[in-house]
Amino acid sequence: MRTEAWTAADVIGLNPTQLQILIFLVGRGKAGMRVKQIAAHLGVSQPTVTDSINALTRKGFVEKLADPSDARAVAVAATAEGEAAVRRAGMIASATDAAFASLSTLEQEDLLLHLVKIIRTLQASGAIPEQRMCVNCRYFQPNAYPGSKEPHHCAFVNAPFGQADLRIDCGEYETADASSQAAAWKIFNRGTA
Repeated sequence: MRTEAWTAADVIGLNPTQLQILIFLVGRGKAGMRVKQIAAHLGVSQPTVTDSINALTRKGFVEKLADPSDARAVAVAATAEGEAAVRRAGMIASATDAAFASLSTLEQEDLLLHLVKIIRTLQASGAIPEQRMCVNCRYFQPNAYPGSKEPHHCAFVNAPFGQADLRIDCGEYETADASSQAAAWKIFNRGTA
């Protein structure tokens, strides 16, 4: 996947960090994000993000905006050109996508569940920054409908969903407090065991 990221970034004239930042910003919409938030999400230093944002700004892929929550702060958002660049990067043939497609639906679902558990464990140990996953979200209600094909409930959209629809990076994500996360994780694990 790293090789594919390098290739995709190179095709649109970016380095992989710049492409990661651009993808992150495109996924967050027009409101924009602060440099500190971007750095925390990607697990890189603020100076690295600042340098990358400056390069992305020169290329016309991002713009700096006044942060609506703090007039002294600056937010960064993707431009229409940045969104188009992400689409171009995503059109590159992916050997990884082909490998995933070779798995059965059940195998893909199992892989997703294992990835969620691995990511959650890495987050809990502090090895990686918090990801915007369902299992950490305040809207996530695990196993609300036991025995159903759609056992979980998302309170944000007020709808049930299945294991295959778990998100690892959700734009509507809001962090649940630690005790709620722990309780949801216990219920989630019970339902996936």
